[in-house]
Amino acid sequence: MYTENYAAESLELHLFFGRIMKEHSFFLKAGFTPANADCAARAEFFKNEFEKLLSQAVALSNGMICEKVLCSGEIVTEFTAAAEKQTEKLTGIPINKNITSRTLRLCSCNCSKIADISCKVRFLNRTAIGLLNGLIALKEEVLNKVQCCQMFTMNYPLLIEHMLREAKLYRKYVQMLESDGTLAVQSMKEAECFWNQIMMEHALFIRGLMDPTEDELICTADQFAGDYAQLLKKCCNAQDKTLPADALAETKKFKDFKAAGAEGIINCKIRSLILPLLADHVLREANHYIRLLESC
Repeated sequence: MYTENYAAESLELHLFFGRIMKEHSFFLKAGFTPANADCAARAEFFKNEFEKLLSQAVALSNGMICEKVLCSGEIVTEFTAAAEKQTEKLTGIPINKNITSRTLRLCSCNCSKIADISCKVRFLNRTAIGLLNGLIALKEEVLNKVQCCQMFTMNYPLLIEHMLREAKLYRKYVQMLESDGTLAVQSMKEAECFWNQIMMEHALFIRGLMDPTEDELICTADQFAGDYAQLLKKCCNAQDKTLPADALAETKKFKDFKAAGAEGIINCKIRSLILPLLADHVLREANHYIRLLESC
């Protein structure tokens, strides 16, 4: 049975996480060496399939999406189009940039449309679950081989674990929508613990991918990693009440740091191993977390 929010919640989920998954697939492909051309081809497959899924979600989303989500910067940012163009040029890996152009033209909610597309959204959700099962299996295989020294990739093992966690959360949410027709209210503690860990790891990755000469940026990223480690510890140890105000203040500061970083990388003013699209990717996740914290 479909609930009133089934279609809108599903589409909002795909617009955010579907883009994240296609980019995970992109980053996996970009990180493989010629010795693992088979894995690169599988990553390319999932990139293409998640692009199709995201394109379908965009086609269904006009007039369906909450204005807060559309304006949050979690779906696209002011840097996304330029980041995709530059990353495609740098890597030679094609990106369907038309999806971003169409996303930027989406209009917010018109509730009268909700009942009309529920069957199409159901098909989209089931497609997403199948794709996620396959992408999760690929990530687990790559992680296992890297940890057994059977494969080299430019992606940190922690980054692969990080991408796995996000894929499993996405799958969990889609399965919830298909079983219950809505997203059950996630406890703020659970959400904070998850996203504080994600933000902490972002800071660690940023620190580790900076050129060694970028002393100030490395120190700032290290400080953010320490701050989120403390927030994560407090959150996980909390019995009931957590500290969303502290997490919100920290994440707004981190968002500003990431936005400056994305602009600097796109404009070739920062020395690093960070692709422009990765800089935009982590900024969108910070924007998503900010919206969650402001909604609690």
